[in-house]
Amino acid sequence: MFQKILIANRGEIACRVIRTAHALGIATVAVYSDADAGALHVALADEAWRLGPAPVGESYLKAERILEAARASGAQAVHPGYGFLSENAGFAEACEAAGLVFIGPPAAAIRAMGLKDAAKRLMQEAGVPVVPGYHGEAQEPALLAAEAERIGYPVLIKAVAGGGGKGMRRVEAAGDFAEALASARREGESAFGDPRVLIEKYVTQPRHVEIQVFADGQGGALHLFERDCSLQRRHQKVIEEAPAPDMPAAVRAAMGEAAVKAALAIGYRGAGTVEFIADGSRGLRADGFWFMEMNTRLQVEHPVTEAITGQDLVAWQLRVAAGERLPLTQEQLAIAGHAVEARLYAEDPAKGFLPAVGRLERLRFPEAPGLRIDSGVREGDAITSFYDPMIAKVIAHGETRTQALARLARALEATRVDGCTTNLAFLTALIRNPDFAAGRVDTGLIERDLADLLAGSERPPAVAWYAAALSAAGALEAPEGDDPWEALTGFRLWGGARQVVHLEAGGEPVEASLAFDGSGHSLSFAGEAAPAVRLRVAAQGQGWAVLDFGSRRRRVEVRRWHGGVTVFFEGRSWRFGLPDLLTGESDAAGAGNSVVAPMSGRVLLVKVAAGDRVAKGQVLLVEEAMKMEHSLTAPRDGRVEAVRVGVGEQVEEGAVLVTLAEEEA
Repeated sequence: MFQKILIANRGEIACRVIRTAHALGIATVAVYSDADAGALHVALADEAWRLGPAPVGESYLKAERILEAARASGAQAVHPGYGFLSENAGFAEACEAAGLVFIGPPAAAIRAMGLKDAAKRLMQEAGVPVVPGYHGEAQEPALLAAEAERIGYPVLIKAVAGGGGKGMRRVEAAGDFAEALASARREGESAFGDPRVLIEKYVTQPRHVEIQVFADGQGGALHLFERDCSLQRRHQKVIEEAPAPDMPAAVRAAMGEAAVKAALAIGYRGAGTVEFIADGSRGLRADGFWFMEMNTRLQVEHPVTEAITGQDLVAWQLRVAAGERLPLTQEQLAIAGHAVEARLYAEDPAKGFLPAVGRLERLRFPEAPGLRIDSGVREGDAITSFYDPMIAKVIAHGETRTQALARLARALEATRVDGCTTNLAFLTALIRNPDFAAGRVDTGLIERDLADLLAGSERPPAVAWYAAALSAAGALEAPEGDDPWEALTGFRLWGGARQVVHLEAGGEPVEASLAFDGSGHSLSFAGEAAPAVRLRVAAQGQGWAVLDFGSRRRRVEVRRWHGGVTVFFEGRSWRFGLPDLLTGESDAAGAGNSVVAPMSGRVLLVKVAAGDRVAKGQVLLVEEAMKMEHSLTAPRDGRVEAVRVGVGEQVEEGAVLVTLAEEEA
């Protein structure tokens, strides 16, 4: 076994590898960019080496600097994690040339599966079923359009070197093909340095089912059953579970056999995932699944497989890379219970799941039976635009699917995140979605039910307004000492106290009036934010309070911050600004005359010029951030007054990019 390894990655997966390595008595070396100098993976490792500035092209993708650090530190092997250089055949070869073991498959296997078109041709030859489509070398737009017509709409355009939903576009009709092709090519070039695409038939009720495979490079290969990853947004996984709901034993065996056949066909070694698309219209069938791609690395969702098998897949990786054979046989593996994983991201579901940036001013996870949290950040860490905005993976395991889902829903509701917009409430709603709870899953579920999944996120509930008003007035500040007089917030010898506070949520300013008479509070709000109410604070502590409404009590958590207060209630968090009326500062949004950058990024396309007439919803420019394209549209009909950026420019979040002329009276 190795004595020291280097982890060529960051964040959650680097932390994950470090923990298993330490459990096996292996010393670890971390690498970091300037943005990650204080990151958790750096703190956990035995030593850490700087790579360069924050951009991945100047740090985590600099293979030569990683190899220099490995050699200088005395590491014997390199674990690539997932993403970055994990599926880079050249990096695998460079490791071997430097006398380092690459903890992953041979370079030839990576190449064989790295290009989706070639991989599918190879799988056809190996007898693995593949989706109907075009996987040829010719890339002329007219030919591709003709192939799409031959296959039949809807079709899916996919970057041949793609992954993680990047460079992927669904096209419903021939008139949309040209624009979707151009966009997919740009994203493929940006993310993978390869603009080539393939075209596949889009299965209308698809289920994404993948098989975890393992091979030791010495003739041994097996699978560790399946994962269902059908709950996706923008072609990226949100919830994963194992085993797949309603999976017949015969189909599991057929998929597993096909996956192992795929691994053996390319001389595989280590952990890999063979992804299949299944037709869910008539249930899972042995003749109703097709090969999509093989990920020649450890997957983000591997913890659900670990939960149902009781195996540590990173430990398996290390042992196989060190020359050992597979630790178990296929017959020794069995499924125990059910596991579900939710990916907690800093992103805004209400804004098309745009990644969000900010500082994690609060980050607290519950502890409970069957619960596992994999994270690479801590409270106080910043989520930046340089890297994937994942905060954590929340994994629940139970004896049954129903129990696992209940544990996961409870864990999400008890998780506390503040400082960044997240998908936490969205995940909770998704877990409780009736179709998902019943196992009726396919990749279109989120899109179909999006309005219901986002319901209630538009404005805070009444209880949140009450808690925010009380907090703003100082009525929820728990006494720090034993002096009983400190608990009498609002007490006056000469009568009741009255106070007016100003709150703001979602750009909506609201005035609240509070009266305190010694036995409770009376609250009223201008407008329709919340109805007038009388309540008392039945109990309180540092950061929490129980509000008594007479016939019902509700527990809330609050966190005061500079310029506002956050209320945690019923599994959601609501941020309220406390505007300074003397300076006129607030969080209110401006008028609809400007198009601003939703996040830091690079301007990829500018599609209008000053003087152009535009319609509401028309794409004005395209911004690239976190290797994804984001189309920015006109907020209303009008005329472009000015375009303030050019192609290739870096812009900061909130920067004004395009302005529209004032509307004529």
